[in-house]
Amino acid sequence: MDTLTLLGRGFAELFQSQELIALFIGLMFGMLVSILPGLGLVMGVVLALPFTYSMELGPAIILLTAIYMSGTYAGCFTAILYRIPGEPMDVPLLWDGWGMTKRGEAAKALGWALVAALTGGLVSTIVMIGLAAPLKNLALSFGAPEYFAAVFFGLTTVVALAGNSLPNALISLCLGLLVSTVGIDATYGSERFTFGFTELMNGVPYVMVLVGMYGYGEILSKLSHSSSLKAIPKQDSFTTKFPTRAELWNLRATFVRSTGLGTLLGLIPGAGATISSFVAYGVEKQYGKRGDKLGTGIPEGIVAPQIASTASVAGHMVPLMTLGLPGSGATAVILAAFLLKGVQPGPFLFQSEATTLVVYTIMASMFVSVIGMCLLGFLWIPLVVRALLIPTGVLAAIIVMLTLIGAFADRNSLSDVWIVVVFGVLAWVLDRYKIPIAPMVLGAVLGPMAEDSFTRSMITFHGDWTIFFKQPLSGSLMALALLSLAFPMMRNLFGRFSRAKAKPLNAT
Repeated sequence: MDTLTLLGRGFAELFQSQELIALFIGLMFGMLVSILPGLGLVMGVVLALPFTYSMELGPAIILLTAIYMSGTYAGCFTAILYRIPGEPMDVPLLWDGWGMTKRGEAAKALGWALVAALTGGLVSTIVMIGLAAPLKNLALSFGAPEYFAAVFFGLTTVVALAGNSLPNALISLCLGLLVSTVGIDATYGSERFTFGFTELMNGVPYVMVLVGMYGYGEILSKLSHSSSLKAIPKQDSFTTKFPTRAELWNLRATFVRSTGLGTLLGLIPGAGATISSFVAYGVEKQYGKRGDKLGTGIPEGIVAPQIASTASVAGHMVPLMTLGLPGSGATAVILAAFLLKGVQPGPFLFQSEATTLVVYTIMASMFVSVIGMCLLGFLWIPLVVRALLIPTGVLAAIIVMLTLIGAFADRNSLSDVWIVVVFGVLAWVLDRYKIPIAPMVLGAVLGPMAEDSFTRSMITFHGDWTIFFKQPLSGSLMALALLSLAFPMMRNLFGRFSRAKAKPLNAT
């Protein structure tokens, strides 16, 4: 009852002019930056941080949290409509979302994404409020081995779902991990694979890898096929098309699985929306009713990653507010906002009445943010879908222009533009040789996290690699990761055995 009372006070505090204005501006700004290639929600939170200097603690955190929340949803527009994800977490959305767009079902695909975002956001926020206090003790038990096991689980899940050729997926993943090692080693300070270029001293920005391979590379692939220069297929509707009750009921298991995975993985600092999105997609492919059809343009491929990525936002706020540990790039910026106001997030945040009220006001704002971003999405869908009427050649030129401008604007560096071009060409080459680019992208994104947690584990436990299997939590995650990696191999072997056994029967 005490929790409900505090939450009620949080809602009362939220519905004041300053807090509501900050919430609305955050939702709008988060959606805008998330549909621009090269920017994304983390950059949106960073750009908004200076404007919070003169604000009070509550409105400042609400502004940044609203940007974070809406940013996890708005990326579905470009991923589904143009096959260009705004963030790594949006990559699984395009595999089935783009397939529905090509069939003229873009409005229906966006409708599924909206329902998924609403479900994941509301359910995970309820879970966050109910379990924030009990889970702070569990979160304290996560160390470097658990972080590495969670990242490893995400990587192996991507390999398990990356098409028909597992060797090609492994090649792509290793290329991504190799890219992530470029720059100065954070642990030992040694320079690696820079080849004398000072621009590579800080590594290859994963945002540029993402934009280059899925933005610039997609345009190159289209230009290399004359058939791809035709207009995008005519859409069946330019108004929002929500799924029916029967369709929702058929996907009830997907909703439950993905919401649980997104919330639980969000509680692990370092296991952000990207890992949640890919893991949910991989689990759906392996255990869903129609897992074998994922990638062909079915709603499950949109619902699973969208629910998981949106649900992870509430999960990220638990370690941030209970332990002071940011679970993602965006929450790291929100942590900086707390510190700028002289407030240290952690267990002591709940001991002061004033800061406790701020915490529950933030929780209340997340409820309103989920509903507000879905209302904005409902209004935006007809306008965004109509953008498909733009001729393909004109649209390609616009995408290239925005991609290169966004790459330059990120750090005002021309070298980032060249990185986008290089990885765009690399994506075109990989596409020609039927090598999937999704494992490479995720390897580049998760590689630094995996390396850092692995190195810290080896230093802490004196090179004992079995520590990943000795700890209960890390051992469970490693077992799931190995199972995820072995499952497609066993399935292929079983399929070959069945076909070989059936040949003599057919011959007779």
